[in-house]
Order: sequence, then structure tokens, then C-alpha cells
Amino acid sequence: MSRWVLHVDLDQFLAAVEVLRRPELAGLPVVVGARGDPTERGVVSTASYEARAHGVRSGMPLRLAARKVPDAVFLPVDFPVYEAASAQVMATLRALQWDGDPVDVEVLGWDEAFVGLRPGVRDDVDRDPEAFAAQVRAEVLAATGLHCSVGIGSNKLQAKIATDFGKPRGTYRITDDTWDAEMGHRPTRALWGVGAKVEKRLAALGIQTVAQLAASDARVLAAEIGPTMGPWYHRLGRGVDTSPVDPTPWVARAHGREETFQSDLDDDAEIEAELRRITRRVVADIDAEGRAAWRVGLKVRDRAFQTVNRSRKLPDGPTHDPDVLTDAVLALFAKVERRRPVRLLGVRLEMVEPEGGYPR
Repeated sequence: MSRWVLHVDLDQFLAAVEVLRRPELAGLPVVVGARGDPTERGVVSTASYEARAHGVRSGMPLRLAARKVPDAVFLPVDFPVYEAASAQVMATLRALQWDGDPVDVEVLGWDEAFVGLRPGVRDDVDRDPEAFAAQVRAEVLAATGLHCSVGIGSNKLQAKIATDFGKPRGTYRITDDTWDAEMGHRPTRALWGVGAKVEKRLAALGIQTVAQLAASDARVLAAEIGPTMGPWYHRLGRGVDTSPVDPTPWVARAHGREETFQSDLDDDAEIEAELRRITRRVVADIDAEGRAAWRVGLKVRDRAFQTVNRSRKLPDGPTHDPDVLTDAVLALFAKVERRRPVRLLGVRLEMVEPEGGYPR
């Protein structure tokens, strides 16, 4: 019997939560991002399907979104509300039973998770994944008022990819038997885990489609891309993924914050003051975790969108001390050759491992 994996992805999550709060927005182009002011600097976090029909996409500058859809409703990001909605969805998924048997839920983010039968449950039952997917969608909607799409696969890779084919509010299945027909003709970028840079590296090797990647020589990929990642991409091309649905709670390895300024900063003293403020906010984040920082990172983006990233290990060992951490960040900034005004600053603090190490 097949041990199916489901991937559950909430449709237009942030926008959908906002429509629940304001039912009068249903059917309107809604754009969620930054402070919700399209005259300011900021990017789209999520757009409703009505806004996407006009070309609005996540990561797009709000000003460009406003030009594409002048009558769109722009709303600010409201993290606590989204976190609460996400927690309700995940609790609903964890409470599910598939033909009377418990499931495991692996949370990928606010709006998506893998669902699979818990190891050790009955293997002699012929289960209908489409029927269970319909149950998932119905129970999430009843509990939260939110719609979701469900991908079904023989493994997590297949399920994750299948979800996009089922959107919105639908279900789609990709299996070992249908993988070649569904994916072989598609560009390698269609694979979960293949980004623009890897796509270019594969293209330089004459590999442009998933079928070509599946038929490639894993030894060549290992030599050209790396002994670990090369064979891994080869497995992706064949639709192979052996990783289980892992319900272990995710544990942060670092905390970071970054800020885009409405007016460029051109004075070092002003930049340093902002870095002090941002660093203290990140220190509060790691204090909430109860773990000290052992490495600091700095991100500086200038007016021309040139980005510099720097990091260093703390020479005197891990610490919570905000003054020590701020001084380390400022020392990194002092080594940045700044030629233009700054539009964005970011600070990242990597924390020591929790007791017992990271669960995954």
C-alpha cells in the first residue's frame, strides 16, 4: 500500500486573513505589505488573486503594485494576527485522523505544512488520498474560515510541487508513475529546491528540463556542482525524496531584523545610531529564546541596490550583552566601503545550540 504525503498550502494567506477581518474586501484587489502605504518604500508580502490578475506579485515594490492596480486596497503587515491564524490552522491539521489513524504534521511556515500518516499505523488499509485531501480542506475551512489547496505525492517533493497545480481551493496528485509525464518537459526551475542560480549552472551543462536532469550523469553533477548537492539535484530530477514527514518543532538558529528606510541615510553617525537600535531589537529576540549569540552578521544595501553582507564570530565567546554585540556590529560596518547612501540595514545574531542540539 502507498504511504501518501499531503502538502497543505493556504490560499493567498495574508490577504485571506485580512478579508476575514474585513468581509467587505471580498472580491477586491487586496495588497498586504510593509506599512500598507504604496507611496512609501516597501514590498508586497501577499496579494489577493484579484490583484495577482493584474500582475501584482510577492516581493514587488508597493509603488509598482499601485501603478498596476491603482484602486487596490493596501494594508499593513500584522504579524500577531497572522501568527494566531497560522497556529489555529496547524492545530486543526494535527487533530486530523485519516481513516481513524493519527497523522504527523511538518510545519514549513505560516501557511504550509506536510501531512502524513504517523509511522507504525496500519499499512494494510487501502487509503484514498483525494478523499482525505477533501477532508483536510473542509476541516481547515470549518475551523478557520480559510481555504487551502492540497498536493498529494508519493513523497514530499511530489506533494509540494503538486499543490501549485491544484490552486486555488483544489487538489492535485503527482506520483512515481506520473512524474515523468507531469514534470519531464518542464524547466528545472519547476523543481522545489532549484533556484535561478542553480538553473543557470545546470543550463551550462546542457541540462534545461527535468527529464534531462533525470537522465544526466550523477558523477558529472557531483564534479561540477559538488559531491553532496550534485547527486541531490539528480534525485530531484527523478522525483525522488526519502525524507519523512517530521513533526519535530522547528528551532531557530538565529534571529535577525532588517529595515528599509523611507529616506536614504548618508551620515555615518546616523547609520550607526540605527544599527544600535536594530541590534538591541535583535538582542531582545535572542533573550526571548534564552540563548546567547556566538556570531554577528550585518547587511547593508545602498541606493543603487548594491548589497554587502559581513559576519564574524565573537572573539570572546557567546554573549547576551547588548553593548558587546552592538560593538561587534559596528566593527563590521566600519569595514564596509560605503560609496552611496544607505537604503537598508540588517542585523543577524546566530545563537548557540540549544541543550541537546538541534532536533533537525
